[in-house]
Amino acid sequence: MRSKELSMQVKEAILKLKTEKPIREIATILQVAKSKGWYILRKKASTGELSNAKRPGRPRKTTVVDDRRIISMVKRNPFTTANQVNNTLQGVGVSISKSTIKRRLHESKYRGCTARCKPLISLKNRKARLDFAKEHLKKPAQFWKNILWTDETKINLYQNDGNKKVWRRRGTAHYPKHTTSSVKHGGGSVMAWACMAASGTGTLVFIDDVTQDRSSRMNSEVFRDILSAQIQLNAVKLIGRRFMIQMDNDPKHTAKATQEFIKAKKWKILEWPSQSPDLNPIEHSFHLLKTKLRTERPTNQQQLKATAVKAWQSIKKKETQHLVMSMSSRLQAVIASEGFSTKY
Repeated sequence: MRSKELSMQVKEAILKLKTEKPIREIATILQVAKSKGWYILRKKASTGELSNAKRPGRPRKTTVVDDRRIISMVKRNPFTTANQVNNTLQGVGVSISKSTIKRRLHESKYRGCTARCKPLISLKNRKARLDFAKEHLKKPAQFWKNILWTDETKINLYQNDGNKKVWRRRGTAHYPKHTTSSVKHGGGSVMAWACMAASGTGTLVFIDDVTQDRSSRMNSEVFRDILSAQIQLNAVKLIGRRFMIQMDNDPKHTAKATQEFIKAKKWKILEWPSQSPDLNPIEHSFHLLKTKLRTERPTNQQQLKATAVKAWQSIKKKETQHLVMSMSSRLQAVIASEGFSTKY
């Protein structure tokens, strides 16, 4: 095993002390081997140099041009795999391993990460999100505390994340070209509607428990039935009689019959920008619920429902209050990202 190289300060100290003391004492004072001391003195006498000679080492398998080509491919398409890069390089006569490709990417601060799944945001969506953020940024805390947050979510019996890898640098996880897009759709093991406020979680309603055919398909009529049974009950319990309802722009929510029903009830609705789950605190409450379900591991739908209700009710008031009070930070993040998806 090769011994540790001496620093330039130690080498200069050996030369300085040589005129005053014998090499044995110098080695003791500087805590170095006597043989190393003699080696430094001989090297200085013969070459006049103290610095270490440059070692050639194994030559790189790629040229500067090859390195630029690898980085360029990943910049153009961050979802490019090491295999695809390798195939492209072989087409121009460069034969290297996938490990070498990954090392070159690591040298340029790229890491293989799981792509975050974010809603597909159009130019119209971006403008609406920015307008909403700027209009509500200065709202007081009490404004957000008086809102009943609502949404639907799919709860899988067996969680499948559908992760996809992407090459990116640190701090770029939420850039549009580094994320996958999602659109809302039904189906899944169990569909549920829920509500919450800063003061805690409300009712968790399973769609197949309120539909006549016991399916999880929810239309405007089923949605109105849920609102009729749940909104006033939960709002008075969690907020009081002066409340505002938040809901997204799902077709069931924006249907004419639904809007007329809400108008007849004289409920106030928070105007909400489309494709903005990152602004809705209840989305993070759903994440807490599903995280708890992973530890329980229910094996059938009935167990899943019972476990989900228990997990939903176990979310503490301080957690929902923290999520609702994060609205200012969420709005600032939307403005900073110019309307694109944020880390929330």
